[in-house]
Amino acid sequence: MKALVYIGPKTLVLRDEPEPQANEDVIVKVDVCGICGSDMHVYHGHNPAQPPPEILGHEAAGVVVSGERPGRRVAINPIVSCSDCDVCRSGRQHLCRNRQVISRTPRPGAFAEFVRVPERNLFAVSDAMPMEMAALAEPFAVGYHAVGLGERAIHLPLAAAKVAVIGGGPIGLGTAQILQSRGTQNILMAETSEARRASINAAGRFGTYDPRGQSRPPAASIDLVIDAYGGKSSREEAVRLVKNGGVIVHVGLSSGDGGVEYLHLTRSEISLLGSFAYTPVEFRETLDGLAAGIFGPIDWTEQRPLSEGAAAFAELDAGTVAAAKIMLKM
Repeated sequence: MKALVYIGPKTLVLRDEPEPQANEDVIVKVDVCGICGSDMHVYHGHNPAQPPPEILGHEAAGVVVSGERPGRRVAINPIVSCSDCDVCRSGRQHLCRNRQVISRTPRPGAFAEFVRVPERNLFAVSDAMPMEMAALAEPFAVGYHAVGLGERAIHLPLAAAKVAVIGGGPIGLGTAQILQSRGTQNILMAETSEARRASINAAGRFGTYDPRGQSRPPAASIDLVIDAYGGKSSREEAVRLVKNGGVIVHVGLSSGDGGVEYLHLTRSEISLLGSFAYTPVEFRETLDGLAAGIFGPIDWTEQRPLSEGAAAFAELDAGTVAAAKIMLKM
């Protein structure tokens, strides 16, 4: 089969790879797979847990071609849990002590014609739902989980809250649209890219600002901050923005060092919550929400063939892509 393989920092090649064998799992013929920020992190050589060579890609949808029920259209939950540890039994399979992730050895990813997936990780997609929309269930579910954590932690309804989302990429945009679907009316997005800010402003759904500029919101003015970037500078901005008694949900995975002054958090009684992925129930609810259109128009994606995958990564790295999300079509 053809697969896009990461072979070293900033180097991807399209080449023939062995087709996966089902064993106890099933084989899915991949239709489309989105490029995630975590894929870019590996692309830069910043994730020692994913050394080359590796087939990346985990935001996928396709058609089952093996097992007892071939022909099913499915979205893939890429987090493979053991289903038996205490965390799994509590319903939080995404935090499984023994979890594996599709796109990380021993489970090759979905930037390929075929991928091996456990049956329990497949979620049915109706014939009416475009495959590219089904593949968005994974990144949207990340935002869905983060919003749920924030909603449970703040001391007022989302409809009455002032909310800031840091990062105007796919996770940030999806998170903002999920917030809006929950009744949040006051949403501000922080984004350093002028092109992305212009695109968001043109859509007219959210206000934006440059967190490096002069027109930043006042300090201590936001009830809930969701950091969809997750770097030192975005954490500093989140701490600056949040009100006394407010909540920060940290969902981005850009870097792990700096940006939080813990004495300030303590004296201001600010809640700082980590948010990782989503539960299987949240994945299903997100997929259903996308099918029903409750999150509003998703007009910030672009499709390219798998053969152009290496060029797509390079353009994303250079910041020359207008679309927030590139999806590779097999």
